[in-house]
Amino acid sequence: MLSKNLNGTKVAEIEKSLRHISGIIKQKGREILSQYTITPPQFVALQWLMEHGDLTIGELSSKMYLACSTTTDLIDRMEKNSLVVRVKEPNDRRVVRIHLLEEGERIIEEVIAKRQHYLTDVLNDFTEDEVNSLQKSLAKLQQEMKDE
Repeated sequence: MLSKNLNGTKVAEIEKSLRHISGIIKQKGREILSQYTITPPQFVALQWLMEHGDLTIGELSSKMYLACSTTTDLIDRMEKNSLVVRVKEPNDRRVVRIHLLEEGERIIEEVIAKRQHYLTDVLNDFTEDEVNSLQKSLAKLQQEMKDE
């Protein structure tokens, strides 16, 4: 493999590029979110619920790296805006799961569609081979990071 021959300068350039890309995507995402009545942390919570289904506050806190009390406040505000609802588990009423409602799902789908449209515009000058290579490389990088 490449690890022993990997040039430190190349790694630094890759890390810097990924950091800058992440910052640009984050900023663009915030611009898109400003058209909605939710905050960036609420968007992240809604995304987790959309991807993983109903979660407890503890599970969601863990995924978002937030204290349970912070997540509880976040859920309270989202519940008031009819984005989510708390649902008691029928087998164990002590367990409360957060369920994504239709309005929350609609917002997520709209925002993600707008983000994908932005990325489509950015990738417009790439060849099909370049897009395929980028997608394959990013998927491999993500898998390697998940496996670690």
